[in-house]
Amino acid sequence: AISSLPRPLAPGDMLITNHPACGGSHLPDITVISPVFAGDELIAFLANRAHHAEIGGITPGSMPADATRLLEEGTIIPPTYLFRRGEADFEAVTDLFRAAEYPTRNLSDNLADLHAQAAANLRGVAAIQAHPPEKVAEHLAGILERSSVPQLDHLPAASAEEQLDDGSTIRVSIRPGHIDFSGTTPPVHPGNLNATPAIVRSAVLYVLRVYLQTDIPLNEGILKHIEITLPECFLNPSPDGSGEPQDYPAVVGGNVETSQRLVDTLIKALGIQACSQGTMNNLIFGDATFGYYETIAGGTGASPDHPGCDAIHSHMTNTAITDPEILESRYPVKLRRFEIRRGSGGQGEQRGGDGVIREIEFLRPLTVSLLTQHRLQAPFGLNGAAPGACGRQTLVKPDGSRTELAPSAKILAGPGDRLIIETPGGGGANRPAPPPAQHRD
Repeated sequence: AISSLPRPLAPGDMLITNHPACGGSHLPDITVISPVFAGDELIAFLANRAHHAEIGGITPGSMPADATRLLEEGTIIPPTYLFRRGEADFEAVTDLFRAAEYPTRNLSDNLADLHAQAAANLRGVAAIQAHPPEKVAEHLAGILERSSVPQLDHLPAASAEEQLDDGSTIRVSIRPGHIDFSGTTPPVHPGNLNATPAIVRSAVLYVLRVYLQTDIPLNEGILKHIEITLPECFLNPSPDGSGEPQDYPAVVGGNVETSQRLVDTLIKALGIQACSQGTMNNLIFGDATFGYYETIAGGTGASPDHPGCDAIHSHMTNTAITDPEILESRYPVKLRRFEIRRGSGGQGEQRGGDGVIREIEFLRPLTVSLLTQHRLQAPFGLNGAAPGACGRQTLVKPDGSRTELAPSAKILAGPGDRLIIETPGGGGANRPAPPPAQHRD
């Protein structure tokens, strides 16, 4: 991503981007980047990334379930100056928001969030510049070195594959010092499940830290002794044609769902634990005036010596959910039910964690989008134990009729419609020993 930034950079510069080809994840995640100088010497980069609840696109909330091209997901921001030599240029960014093919529905919130991000960067740059530059370089190098673990040169030889609910397949082969995703298909996902090399590296880094079971900083140093082979596939799709924004494939599901399935596959290969819910259960709803987004907890996979946890976020998601009082006071919905989905965890010597049930009633016409996984492919168990239950989502009309929705779905909900989301449970671990044989006297 750094090689994509405008050059030369100068003190007082600040840039923003959300472009997947420049290290971005998906368009609502806007990254603000500041070079840090000591005099004329560039000594560090400082960045923060924030999810914007609305950034345009073909559906409110900027996470359309049916997008096939990047521009359908909202405003695309290539690396652009937000400050140039200390002078703010929010007008250029405002023009990008307004000129998008599907522009933002809430420009004032976007600009307020960007001002907050810029303020955070300015504070961070000042804090770094308060220290001698040689100490900054020494400490940054030390943090990276602390995370560099030579035993990753001795990863066990292993392989695994996992199918997404639509049949797309992630394949991984592991050998000492090397992780290879050759054989992953398709080359470009026709929908929005395309990931990026940055997402893949993040998932690999996370799983390796879990594998090490060592208290080290979570940073790029973990990958010092690891080579990643990532051929062209839906984890690393190439844009068609000229490389213009309209040629880039959609990526929003790749960030939130494919990232989770990447972790599933790597954990399966390394035999760390059973599969967790493996999805963020993304729910987005809104209209022309607002967009709301939440992710929903589920069950975690059991490990050989511990059961899974019920109703918790896991792996590539860590968000809290909106309080019921805030949800109902600010948005035209009622929360009818939010409870643990008992019995959804896989059985085994160690039981998988249970998912949740979340039921929401809509009070006026709204566009609703769902991005989920493990609705058709169950979260696997470990060492012969049972898988967790698949998730499902059901639309219930006021007359009581019910429609089961696809893993990725867009619907137009009316007043009185209810959406019931049942999230997956985690897989169990260790096949239980058979009961002792009964002998007759």
